[in-house]
Amino acid sequence: MHEQLDRLRRTGVIAVLRAPSADVAVRASEALIDGGVTGIEITYSTPDAPTAIGELRRAHGDAIHLGAGTIRTAEQAAEAAAAGAQFLVSPGTDPDVARAMVGTGADVLLGAMTPSEVMAAHRLGAHAVKIFPASLVGPAYLKALRGPFPDIPMMPTGGVAPDNIGDWIAAGAVAVGAGGELCPKVAMLAGDWDEIRAVARKFALAHREAVA
Repeated sequence: MHEQLDRLRRTGVIAVLRAPSADVAVRASEALIDGGVTGIEITYSTPDAPTAIGELRRAHGDAIHLGAGTIRTAEQAAEAAAAGAQFLVSPGTDPDVARAMVGTGADVLLGAMTPSEVMAAHRLGAHAVKIFPASLVGPAYLKALRGPFPDIPMMPTGGVAPDNIGDWIAAGAVAVGAGGELCPKVAMLAGDWDEIRAVARKFALAHREAVA
């Protein structure tokens, strides 16, 4: 657990990518990496997600923390791990999916919102719990959850921005996840990699300041 936790904490910011194609996912990821965000989660809502994962793994190796998100089946878990995903993220706590994820040997994050769901995720072997959609609850909710679960690493996702990363970290987040806030859909579809790179720089700087 300590190794997985340290890796997630060092990464700090995870970009959650829902791209229209594997090629766009790779290009957007390259812009994010150039901007200083080295945590990349290619979701399975991206067509041919394993292709993007494989390309990024070959290009960057262990210089980035690369994962697959929106894992909803055991087959997806196995496929993503085989493609090179270092961590796997599921939006919920389906026991069969969770067991398959743990069985790959990759780091596992399971989605939860309520205390009961956090307990279930931990019991199923999650190395960290993804609090989603965090935009609906805010840092105060995460801080309250940390009360009964100080030993369970939590990563809020949704509603995270450069101006509130510090609040999430102060509330006890081990890392933060961001989707459209970090990789704007309009910029991604337009191929505006400079814009994505600029936003990534803001996120990376905000995280560095938050943990300093």
